[in-house]
Amino acid sequence: MTAMTTAPWLSIVGIGDDGLDGLSPAAKACLAASEVLVGGDRHLAMVPPDDRPRLSWPVPWDAELAQIVALRGRRVCVLATGDPFWCGVGASLARHIPPAEMTVHPAPSAFALAAARMAWPLDRVDTLSLHGRDPALLHPLLYPGARLLVLSQGGQTLHDVAGLLTARGFGPSRITVLEHMGGPRERRRTDSAERIAGTPSAEDTVADLNTLAIDCIATDAASAMTRVPGLPETAFAHDGKITKPEARATAIAALAPYPGALLWDIGAGCGSVAIEWMRSDPRSRAIAVERAADRIALLRANATALGTPGITVIEGEAPAVLAGLPTPDAVFIGGGMHDPALWETCWARLRPGGRLAVNAVTLESEQIVLDRHARIGGRLIRLSVAQAGPVGSYRGWRQQMPVTQWTVTKPWHGPGPEDP
Repeated sequence: MTAMTTAPWLSIVGIGDDGLDGLSPAAKACLAASEVLVGGDRHLAMVPPDDRPRLSWPVPWDAELAQIVALRGRRVCVLATGDPFWCGVGASLARHIPPAEMTVHPAPSAFALAAARMAWPLDRVDTLSLHGRDPALLHPLLYPGARLLVLSQGGQTLHDVAGLLTARGFGPSRITVLEHMGGPRERRRTDSAERIAGTPSAEDTVADLNTLAIDCIATDAASAMTRVPGLPETAFAHDGKITKPEARATAIAALAPYPGALLWDIGAGCGSVAIEWMRSDPRSRAIAVERAADRIALLRANATALGTPGITVIEGEAPAVLAGLPTPDAVFIGGGMHDPALWETCWARLRPGGRLAVNAVTLESEQIVLDRHARIGGRLIRLSVAQAGPVGSYRGWRQQMPVTQWTVTKPWHGPGPEDP
């Protein structure tokens, strides 16, 4: 083990709305000993004026990050709201500065303060930051009885969230707005989502520094959707060409998503596979590759409606557009298996230990799948699903087209795509 010899030069101090009075003695000592102060205007205003250089957060943040890294060797103190490593600047700094060069003094996070104000067990609520993020991320978290703590981007977040809840059938949900928690301007108000969304008034004006506590209450029209794969076709806008729920659920289960894993969805269509992959965990990632512009429009609409606005969409023909994309942990091929170059590229780029799944519907694509399976193995199944439907005044079974599904795990050490 190599010893770290670099002494800490960067202090990250979490500070609440109570200012310097809320800092621990150790945090105050770091602040007093620093040569350069960095923080938001609100943070820097809490420190009495002196002759030390002060850097305020710019937009974009990357510009300031480079300035901080360039100060290595000087004593720098970064002031951040609450806990810097819970939806804060700490994670961004840690990507560029080793932990041994930092001293961190967190304050209570907004989530911890909000849970205390609401008397909600923090381990039984879902937390989400909408600071610089799309409110559509709320969609997968909505179900009857859910309790959510949401960091706001600013005063407008309340109205955006109230409108989203009301549109989804959660209008009676109770939203508590917690402003300036811990400081002299702390204020708390509660109202229903539908009232806030329907009749905004001057009373609804809230401070930019606020956190929302949401107690979800559903109506008969509420559309809560499970995060387990296999959403019905009606959950998606599509043109009729969509991976059926049973085949989709089986493929995603075989691909084995886990937090942070990256999926390539080739021939994504309306995005059903990539979207359900991302809904499995907030940290999941997906790149959807589709050549048809009309289907890409459907894909983007579905991603927003189903709470995965962070999906990366690549328009073009695979495998040409795959060059330069990040290495996938899993690959789903829903179309184009007839092109040998597509298979070769996907298999070559898939990380060792990663999984690949192919759904084949036509005889031609099935023959290619059977050939590949004979050469490198994997799991081969045929899905045959029938649904009950009307037959005159009676009911009968309507058979869907069978799907041949092949899933295979790439060996950690083994043959390449063209080796037997």
